[in-house]
Amino acid sequence: MIGRQTQVVDCRESMGLAKGGGLAQRGTLSEAARPDVIAIAMSPGRRHITKPVCEITYGLRREGIQTSVLVLEAGTGVPESFPQASRGYGPTFGLTPKEIEQIQRHKIAVIHLGNVKSHVIYKTRDILAFVDIPAVVVSQCPVDFEDFAKEGVKTRVVMPPKSKQVTKGTVVDIVTGVTRGATCGRSKLNTLAKVLNRHLAEMESKRTE
Repeated sequence: MIGRQTQVVDCRESMGLAKGGGLAQRGTLSEAARPDVIAIAMSPGRRHITKPVCEITYGLRREGIQTSVLVLEAGTGVPESFPQASRGYGPTFGLTPKEIEQIQRHKIAVIHLGNVKSHVIYKTRDILAFVDIPAVVVSQCPVDFEDFAKEGVKTRVVMPPKSKQVTKGTVVDIVTGVTRGATCGRSKLNTLAKVLNRHLAEMESKRTE
């Protein structure tokens, strides 16, 4: 087939939920044939709309990037490490041992977990505290490498002091301006695809050296 590449995907475990939640129920993994990229999505619900992740995944697969999708079991709320977290009120963000293993076996992660700047930073920090892989953060709000480094997250551009590093993994790129619940523009999909292709190529070149 000229200009086309077939991808086999081991699809979700259960039916979708709520607006934008046709992606999958919480706690499910749609796994690509080759574990290159894993897109991590928030849990679907009335306020948590996962829509961009579906389009991001489709766009990356169309560019020939093998992409799995993980919908977190507890992908809403804020983690326990968040300074203003209300103990005992509302959901708490976190990862299960199974999710950590699923993320770890991929080469690079695409993290899309909401729009509030502080929430994005702390959720990313909690994920990368358990998995030692590079990550590309996708968000609607403006955020930069320094914002992550200030909270102890290792980044490609700015590295926090060793005594303050709390993550195993590293934020290697950031793509902002991807609106939650709205169609993801072609330019943003192209940017993300270029970023991932560059990092995957660098990993492959290091592996073959």
